[in-house]
Amino acid sequence: MGTDNTNKNNLKIFKFGGASVKNADAVRNVASILKRYENEKLIVVISAMGKTTNSLELIHQARFHKQNYKSELQKMKTYHFEIANELFGESSEHLNPLHNQFDALEEKLHDPCSPNFDLEYDQVVCFGELISTTILQSFLQSQNMSCAWMDARQIIRTDNRFRDARVNWIHSAASTEQIKHVLDKKDIIILQGFIGSTSSGLSTTLGREGSDFTAAIMAYLLDAASVTIWKDVPGMLNADPKWFDNTVKLDKISFREAIELAYYGASVIHPKTIKPLQNKNIPLYIKSFLDPTAEGSVIQENMDYDNLVPSYIFKSNQVLVSITPKDFSFIVEDNLREIFSILADLGIRISLMENSAISFSIVVDKDDFKLESFFEKLKENYQIRYNENLTLVTVRHWDEKTIAMLTQNKEILLEHKSRQTVRMVVR
Repeated sequence: MGTDNTNKNNLKIFKFGGASVKNADAVRNVASILKRYENEKLIVVISAMGKTTNSLELIHQARFHKQNYKSELQKMKTYHFEIANELFGESSEHLNPLHNQFDALEEKLHDPCSPNFDLEYDQVVCFGELISTTILQSFLQSQNMSCAWMDARQIIRTDNRFRDARVNWIHSAASTEQIKHVLDKKDIIILQGFIGSTSSGLSTTLGREGSDFTAAIMAYLLDAASVTIWKDVPGMLNADPKWFDNTVKLDKISFREAIELAYYGASVIHPKTIKPLQNKNIPLYIKSFLDPTAEGSVIQENMDYDNLVPSYIFKSNQVLVSITPKDFSFIVEDNLREIFSILADLGIRISLMENSAISFSIVVDKDDFKLESFFEKLKENYQIRYNENLTLVTVRHWDEKTIAMLTQNKEILLEHKSRQTVRMVVR
């Protein structure tokens, strides 16, 4: 991917997550937001409705292990048809495309199941987005809006790393002519988030925050003017509103700051969503679907606004592990190479690390199975000590007042401090 911002057009990319299409009123709200952009060219990326992905995961697991999935499938079917019936009425011809999607899902579930869990996962779970976009498209048509439904799997080409597929940018770019052709005739294209396909036509999914990533992919491929992610919060906040009452909206931050916050664990935007936008300097807006006239936040190139407000991120359920050679020798490069190799093999991600002359400490997510394997592989040559039930606190653009507020009545076990960032392990 290269950097180019000379060929921008007026195309806007919108992304709506599962909460924004979770029931009939929510679907009507999305339509009302889209009507505000009448006669503009939009690509609208939609996630699965509500908790549908969770249901499809249960269905896939039951099918894979040869267990009964019919009650979960029926529950999911009832959920979607209740939304559709409220939108259209039971006898409407607008229900036909929805019936077709469920027929295709049931046909897939009756197919022989391969022994590849992740491959089969993607063939089933992709139906969440196919179904949600079918309902939204039918509703927009019933409102006489100029729109078309397209299958993201025909556009986003990936490798065959199922459940975390990587985009083939060259092949995907070659598919965009069909989008331009449709946009010549229609104002809105409804597209599924989270899904793509291999060159052999197998469905793939794009991993964590995949629908946000889909929006960024389309913006990059089509040189869009902007991306807007519509959420149930007023914009990007300096802390998680589930834990803090007095959060502050960050009106404007840089691509770099957004990646930093995501790296430290903020549930803002995944770094892989930022990268294609930063490459072409395409601004990313975060706005509220509950208050669409409000200004929201923007992630863009300028770094001047990054340090106006401290941002803080809490990661709970952390484990602090200290590793000391049994012969009391120094921790040197050979030790670290051995430790890192085991961590990589087990897929254990380090949140924070520190080494002294004879000890190496890491902070990781609690995962009993992985940690037991890790300890087992090290126990012959190393002494292991660990503390559980800890919280990792990260403060960007810190000040002493914020640190005092966040650590009140807490014991600090480990602290790293730089000019921009403080990270503390507390209990």
